[in-house]
Amino acid sequence: MASDPRPALFLDNISVGDTVTTDEYVVTKQEIIEFATRYDPQVFHTDEEGAVDTFFGGLAASGWHTAAMTMRLLVTSGFAFSGGVVGAGGDISWPSATRAGDVLHVESTVAEITPSRSRPDRGTVTLRSETKTADGEIRQVLVARLVAFRKPA
Repeated sequence: MASDPRPALFLDNISVGDTVTTDEYVVTKQEIIEFATRYDPQVFHTDEEGAVDTFFGGLAASGWHTAAMTMRLLVTSGFAFSGGVVGAGGDISWPSATRAGDVLHVESTVAEITPSRSRPDRGTVTLRSETKTADGEIRQVLVARLVAFRKPA
């Protein structure tokens, strides 16, 4: 993979309220079925016809697939944290199902910054990320605690 052209963000140059909107990603029926067949083999994720009479009323991406697509968008076009997007925990919800044809993007906001008391070279950034369709429908809400490093002296 080529090096990231975005300038690296350090704990010292991140502020509460900072926001970023990622690039877009188009969800396909084929990838919904392929992901689910491998990782979440339930009929509403793997069989378009069989999914009709389920809770979802049709083919829906696994929530874990939505999470994986969100991660890709965060890594490739979200905040460019120095050292990468390193998770330290979080909360996730899926208010509506991701569907084939959705054009997703992620809107992220820095909600909290907590410098480490025991490790002065880092801290934790709480990032609230909403994965949305082009029409603004929220498919996933992720509140993640991420490790962020200070700029080296």
